[in-house]
Amino acid sequence: MTTIDLPSGFIESLRAENPGMFDGLESALAETPSTAIRYNTGKMPVPADLTDCVPWCGEGRYLANRPVFTLDPALHQGLYYVQDASSMFISMIARQLSAGEKPLRWLDACAAPGGKTTCVLGALPKGSLVMANEIVPQRAAVLRENILKWGDPSVIVTRGDSRALARLSGRFDVVAADVPCSGEGMMRKDADAVAQWSKKLVTECATLQRGIISDLWEAVTPGGHMVYSTCTFNRTENEDMLQYIEKQLGGEIVPVEGVDPSWGIVESGGGYRFIPGRIRGEGLFMALVRKPGDAAPWQPGRAINAKPHITNDWLGDHDLTVMTQNDRINAFPSAHMPLLKNVEATRGLDIILHGTIVARIKGRDIIPDHSLALSMALRRGAFSEVELLTDTALSFLRCETITLPADTPRGHVLLTHGGRPLGFSKHMGNRTNSLFPREWRIHIQR
Repeated sequence: MTTIDLPSGFIESLRAENPGMFDGLESALAETPSTAIRYNTGKMPVPADLTDCVPWCGEGRYLANRPVFTLDPALHQGLYYVQDASSMFISMIARQLSAGEKPLRWLDACAAPGGKTTCVLGALPKGSLVMANEIVPQRAAVLRENILKWGDPSVIVTRGDSRALARLSGRFDVVAADVPCSGEGMMRKDADAVAQWSKKLVTECATLQRGIISDLWEAVTPGGHMVYSTCTFNRTENEDMLQYIEKQLGGEIVPVEGVDPSWGIVESGGGYRFIPGRIRGEGLFMALVRKPGDAAPWQPGRAINAKPHITNDWLGDHDLTVMTQNDRINAFPSAHMPLLKNVEATRGLDIILHGTIVARIKGRDIIPDHSLALSMALRRGAFSEVELLTDTALSFLRCETITLPADTPRGHVLLTHGGRPLGFSKHMGNRTNSLFPREWRIHIQR
């Protein structure tokens, strides 16, 4: 149990807005938060011997305690993502909208650090495309790193504001708006959420949210959907905002199918509330809204050029267009090349990642990029492989010198741990040069 000095008037204001809904919240906020992870089924199956499933996400599991994740190579391999269980609810929405087989163009408009983005990538069917956007440069860098680790090439990562996204008028089947909020739902995890709270902040956030939502509504195709969410409790930023979408923007609230009352999720005003004490997770509000109209079906693009000869054998059986841009070779889903061109031409948006970075060009050398090692587009067998034990794998992740077996072939080598890719090195015979990104290196010891 921990003690949280909640802001004066906070609990009282919630009880006044929704009598009975928040009974027990104050004591729940003093409990230790749960820890959950979500497996990347694009890289590995969910272990069959695990229990304690997150009810609304088949890939999610609660952990009995919180390990030092940084010292687990599997995290750096993108085999799982550490994510609060409440926010995994978006996987149910993604599966409902795609009906398990319909590819979707999905915009995650406020995406950092990447939990909901990777959750959606894991839930959507083959052929879908997810664009993840973040306006704050430091947070955008974290988002990019986490998506690279996840390894799905069907992505675009951008940096820009909602006004720039509005210029992509009608381009997306789904726009997820996890808008900036007062953060009440994170109070037991984030001391800043406690310190900054005030009724004035709630009002300011609501004003900001209306502007963001109005912009993002433009990017939703007619007949498409918006997923609205916050990590806060008050009505002003939740149910009242849904009413704004209904009355001012013409949205139609859509129920999420399959929600079991035994899970403890509270349905309120067309949305779904996750309240600590009722569920194992942090505070969250999420709702699904449809934009009226009928969308014209989008037409998939085709590969615009042949793959560069050197990288032909590096990629698996994926319909990818391979492009050389300055010193970089990228592979991107051919079906979504028209959308990529639209994004490139959009004023105010900077693309910081698209698809898989296959290689870097340095003089006459073609150097496989770390992104390729972690990508689902990698063809296993394209490189010589060396399996690393955990201690050596951690040394590699710290950018320390490692020694490979004497019979390791010279050239680029794919290093693995647990039989799955970890990264590249270049073996020179008498030494090995790591190709692990130094900005990603870990600093803690066991």
